[in-house]
Amino acid sequence: MTIKAILFGSIGTLLETSDIQRNSFNEAFKISGLDWFWDEDEYRKLLQKSGGTTRIQDFAKKSQVEIDGRKIRNLKTQIFNEYLNKHKSEPREGVVEIIEYSKKNKIKLGFASSTTSNNINSVFNSLKGRVNKKDFDFIGNNELVLREKPHSDIYEYALNYLKVDEKDCLAIEDTEESLKSAMGANIKCVAFPGKYHTQDKFRGSFALVDKLSTDLFN
Repeated sequence: MTIKAILFGSIGTLLETSDIQRNSFNEAFKISGLDWFWDEDEYRKLLQKSGGTTRIQDFAKKSQVEIDGRKIRNLKTQIFNEYLNKHKSEPREGVVEIIEYSKKNKIKLGFASSTTSNNINSVFNSLKGRVNKKDFDFIGNNELVLREKPHSDIYEYALNYLKVDEKDCLAIEDTEESLKSAMGANIKCVAFPGKYHTQDKFRGSFALVDKLSTDLFN
């Protein structure tokens, strides 16, 4: 398989953040005076709908509690970023191998994320020394597009920025919602499920893997 660009699509494709996210939500609830606690089973169910604010508001409605979902979501994001900036993390299995393969074979490398630049900076700070911003020819964020994932806007932006055709690209995504974003831009996408998405089907993906490998290109 000959490709000109590899596009990591979400922070979860570089670093397993599932439990960091869940613990950050729980800490935000505690600080906000809520007796909520999302265990692994509850969180897995909630992830079927995208958007942290939406999850909080839906859970509040179910619990018959009046809250400011956006305020709690912002607090959760602050806790999440503070954790990542204080702790070094290991990249997910195969990530470094793919980056090194890209450099060696002069394949452009992109990070087609539509999350905030603060989240992105925190992830790279946590991965410093193993995965660096300078490894990437393009790094996206939510300020570059009008519509975030599962819309395909960020992938279309990345293709234009890198000056490559969709047929010459391979994306890597960790959730079904984000897979839809890559497929919407007609880019072949490898499904690399995060911890709470291993039971998902990822229909339409180019491949479904539990670790990344250069075997994908053979």
